[in-house]
Amino acid sequence: MYARHFDLKQDPFSIAPDPRFLFMSDRHREALAHLLFGVTGTGGFVLFTGDIGTGKTTVCRCFLEQIPEACNVAIVFNPKLSVMELLQNICEEFHVTVDTSVGSVSLKTYVDALNVFLLQSHAAGQSNVLIIDEAQNLLPEVLEQLRLLTNLETHERKLLQIVLIGQPELRTMLERPELEQLAQRVIARYHLESLNLADTTHYIQHRLTVAGHTGRLPFDEKALRRIYTLTRGVPRRINLLCGRSLLGAWANGLHQVNRSMIDKAAAEVFGPKSGNAGLHNSTYAAAALGALGALALSLAVALHFWPNAVAPGPVAVNAGVGVGAVPAVPVQTASAVASAVADVPAIAPGSVHKASEDLDAVLSQLPVDIGPAWHELGHAWKFDLGNDDPCAAAELRRLQCYRTNDLTIPLLKQLDRPGILKLQRGDEPPVYAVLTGLDDQFAMLRSNDVLHRVTLISLARFWRGDFATYWQPPSGYVPDLHEGTSNVVLGLLSNQLAVLEGKAVRLGATESAALDAALVGRVKAFQKGQGIKADGHPGPMTFMQIEKALGSNGPSLEAGSK
Repeated sequence: MYARHFDLKQDPFSIAPDPRFLFMSDRHREALAHLLFGVTGTGGFVLFTGDIGTGKTTVCRCFLEQIPEACNVAIVFNPKLSVMELLQNICEEFHVTVDTSVGSVSLKTYVDALNVFLLQSHAAGQSNVLIIDEAQNLLPEVLEQLRLLTNLETHERKLLQIVLIGQPELRTMLERPELEQLAQRVIARYHLESLNLADTTHYIQHRLTVAGHTGRLPFDEKALRRIYTLTRGVPRRINLLCGRSLLGAWANGLHQVNRSMIDKAAAEVFGPKSGNAGLHNSTYAAAALGALGALALSLAVALHFWPNAVAPGPVAVNAGVGVGAVPAVPVQTASAVASAVADVPAIAPGSVHKASEDLDAVLSQLPVDIGPAWHELGHAWKFDLGNDDPCAAAELRRLQCYRTNDLTIPLLKQLDRPGILKLQRGDEPPVYAVLTGLDDQFAMLRSNDVLHRVTLISLARFWRGDFATYWQPPSGYVPDLHEGTSNVVLGLLSNQLAVLEGKAVRLGATESAALDAALVGRVKAFQKGQGIKADGHPGPMTFMQIEKALGSNGPSLEAGSK
């Protein structure tokens, strides 16, 4: 009714999941990155949770779009099933034929048929993913059967990846003692938070623009803040409140919505006590999540961690509707899935430069000795190793060597510093190259003064997380800072964290501090916000991430497209 009044072509705040209004916030992109990273082909479960209306459907549509062609997908939408019904449903979704004409059919009949299918798929170079929606409704015995399905494997890898999607109570379920074995097989998990204030504003502006609106927003700044407070950043609640507010403005012949009109609309939509809603985001949490969101923005496409992966293409979705807590649009064809993410430029595949190379072909040109890679890395730090040991040469420049074997592409992007990657094809000897550039589609690898521009999809096939680089520890740093130790390094750490927390402190203060419970908690909060292991121990990765957050003067990665 108010569309013509605001020069709109259609209702911008309908709760129907129209793909043209698709909005991917930083949080949604980060969730997508976790899903793509989690399903690595190593087996186990990926856990994806979120409150009702936070946009799990949006993420899952994009997730389906990013799955390679060589991947079979089965989706179970009604999890209130018995064990037998679940296995029947899974076989139907994977189009597995089960012979029911010979005697009685048991659980073993379905498991055996599924195992044959998975082995055949593996032999054909295909992956298999099972997605369970509304997984919080699964019975314990059904969850146990799902765990047993992850036992189907070859000598090399698990044959089935399982993605559990549900509301927050799913996380609570997996904390039960009887489900501990399943919980230990969760290889990636992400809880989708609601939008922050900035994202809420962008979300409203995006939907109005898609609906044909031009010019200034019909909501003033106070109204936008009130919308965020009352909806807590939940997209579905935002739609309901904004739609009702515009309707009220139309009824009164107004073209601007103020705070009082928002409150009146909220009382009608959410009830008379809705005005008591408040903000729940602390300053520090908001800053941490914002940093993670910025990471996910650039990495949504990057994480195609699939064995035998091919370039993203149409995916045959066996089920007939989208995934998530929100009423779903049919996803019956690949084109339907593609249209659902057509408005997400940060995720949609961009044009591939003709100069890019397939890493598979580049591997034979890389050295099996790590020595040349250390020399290449030294050039990035503006020094020449000569014939010296790389770590000894680094110490002369107040640098240390750092090695790890558990990094991911998101952490490479976030760390933003050149480093040595160990690459390996199957059981062949590993080779080495220096990572000098990275963006959402390409990586730049340097070896023997030659640059190779490779796709991240191909990089993911041959890189297993090994990374080496130089870093500059704080003066007086020792590897083991035990709890209770007083140290000027800890004082510097506390000071740096305070700056990142938005407190008015002077960067570079040298007062001592102790690694007490309070500082450990702050370190854990920072680590969690950066996506690294949140153990409260301020190791090299923590200090390097702090450097990056504060604006390090060391070498950084270039864009992979350059």
